Amino acid sequence: MPKMKTKSSAKKRFKVTASGRVVAGQAGKRHGMIKRTTKFIRTARGTTILSKPDEKIVKSYMPYAR
Repeated sequence: MPKMKTKSSAKKRFKVTASGRVVAGQAGKRHGMIKRTTKFIRTARGTTILSKPDEKIVKSYMPYAR
């Protein structure tokens, strides 16, 4: 049986934590910041933990991430 391949785009964008959750960067902060509220910009700092359904999809892209 050959080795399974990891999606290159997924390994660059997501990280699996020690407890098994998936961490990703916040969405919606590439451009158009003038029209966004200050509250939105403030709360979208750093990273976020993905929801369970999204986590399942991302983990299928990374078979060797623990």
